[in-house]
Amino acid sequence: MAEQRKSNGLDTPLAARQRFWPRFSPNPDLFGSATEKFARFMGTPQFLLYMTVFCAFWLIWNSVAPINWRFDDATIGFTALTLMLSLQASYAAPLLLLAQNRQDDRDRVSLSEDRARAERNLYDTEYLTRELASLRLALRDVATRDYVRSELRNVLEELLETTDGEELHLRAKKKGGNKNSQPQTGMIETVKPQQSQHRKNH
Repeated sequence: MAEQRKSNGLDTPLAARQRFWPRFSPNPDLFGSATEKFARFMGTPQFLLYMTVFCAFWLIWNSVAPINWRFDDATIGFTALTLMLSLQASYAAPLLLLAQNRQDDRDRVSLSEDRARAERNLYDTEYLTRELASLRLALRDVATRDYVRSELRNVLEELLETTDGEELHLRAKKKGGNKNSQPQTGMIETVKPQQSQHRKNH
């Protein structure tokens, strides 16, 4: 008894019943696209023109044609035409709602995609801003072309100054050496010709 009570409780799901008629489940995308096309056609001037021509032909035929050929009596206010137009309006309203719902879904998806794209663009912009800031900070420590030229010019001037100083120093040394060696070399140079002349005379 306890087991039967537990099995018959509200928390116990009922067994699935077999359906006599199969469940009607059309393709939502196909049905939605068809209804959207029809709803768009209803909002065109062609549809209004066709409906105007149809209603005018209906009224003229049922008013001018012989009585045996008429199918909607004008004396009762064209009841068939009124019912047909009301039926068309009753079907047009849900079709328009379906088309509007599909358009809302598309707008929602496009809005979410635009928001995601805007977030990605914001992240990319922030990343590029940080990279540019880091590059600016790094370029402060990098030598520019003018700075390198000025440094090279200073080094060249220092080298020229040192080379000129060394040349002057070497020249001074050479001059000092020549002055010290001139008496000896002069004596030899002056003696040698005299000795050679005496030798020639003897």
